[in-house]
Amino acid sequence: MFSKNSKHPHLDRLLKKSRRITLGSDTKILILSDLHMGNGGRRDEFRRNAALVESVLANYYLPENYSLVLNGDVEELFKFPLHDIVSQWRHIYELFLRFNENGFFFRTFGNHDASLQDEKNYILEQFLLESLRFTYRSEDILVFHGHQASVFLWETYPVVSRSVVWFLRYIAKPFGIRNFSIAYNSRRRFAIEKSIYEFSNRSKIVSIIGHTHRPLFESLSKVDYLNYRIEELCRLFATAGEPEREEIREKISLLKEELDACYRQGKKIGLRSGVYNNLTIPSVFNSGCAIGKRGITAIEIDRGKIRLVYWYNGKQSRKFISDRDSRPVRLDGTGFHRIVLNEDHLDYVFSRLHLLA
Repeated sequence: MFSKNSKHPHLDRLLKKSRRITLGSDTKILILSDLHMGNGGRRDEFRRNAALVESVLANYYLPENYSLVLNGDVEELFKFPLHDIVSQWRHIYELFLRFNENGFFFRTFGNHDASLQDEKNYILEQFLLESLRFTYRSEDILVFHGHQASVFLWETYPVVSRSVVWFLRYIAKPFGIRNFSIAYNSRRRFAIEKSIYEFSNRSKIVSIIGHTHRPLFESLSKVDYLNYRIEELCRLFATAGEPEREEIREKISLLKEELDACYRQGKKIGLRSGVYNNLTIPSVFNSGCAIGKRGITAIEIDRGKIRLVYWYNGKQSRKFISDRDSRPVRLDGTGFHRIVLNEDHLDYVFSRLHLLA
């Protein structure tokens, strides 16, 4: 039994009940979340990136021997009947299943597809669970969608979900009303991330989530990362020679442009920071979503490393800021490109977590 004084009883339950998988030295895993697959119509948010998702799965991750975890909200059951979704995207489902031959395939459920637990003959039924607990050496990585951190959302789900489904299908859909989910509510999004951050630090584990649609790497959002990089470069400037100083000036200029763009966008969506205390502990990662306007983000675990990657259509012109070699790499035979936004060794991540938490 869990302590009545626990601040995160549902997350404690996940940690205890999760299916365990031991990661080997050669394990490679792709973690995608929030596909929100629909019926292929104009309100199907997955339709925008369907060709991109299919291409990178079939032509990159499957040949590269990755296992696959779909981390919740795979189907958009608030808007569409399951039968319509499966009929439209059956070839995508069959592609998902092929990853089981590489090692394993699992899918967790989120708040938009939790009703799948009651569905009979669901095409991915045998692979459906609530969470996964990866063991890396003696450390734990908990993979779950993230809605469980909201006590209200979790405990009122049966009533709330029926109301939401009715509203979205019969009021919002016919009249073109947008679905303002957790992804568009910055205050709620921040509260959920903060709760998972506190739980992960207390438990000294790494949590990999989705749900908020906001990519996080080592608990840092994009805005936080840009601010940290600018500060680091400013410190380097004082002791750098003139050639290095010019390079630092150029990097800072690019970072400032990117940061300004984030804040301009933030005025529209209610920007809030992802830093939850003065010393950020690398305990929370978020794969983002597969319904971005410009592409998809994902988490890769690759032979002892963890990375946040971005796939996008190469026709788009934009700059990418990264500690790593940020040159986009084209996927052969396609117009799609992959870029590593950030990467670290899991050994380093867990060392920092234990030293700082």
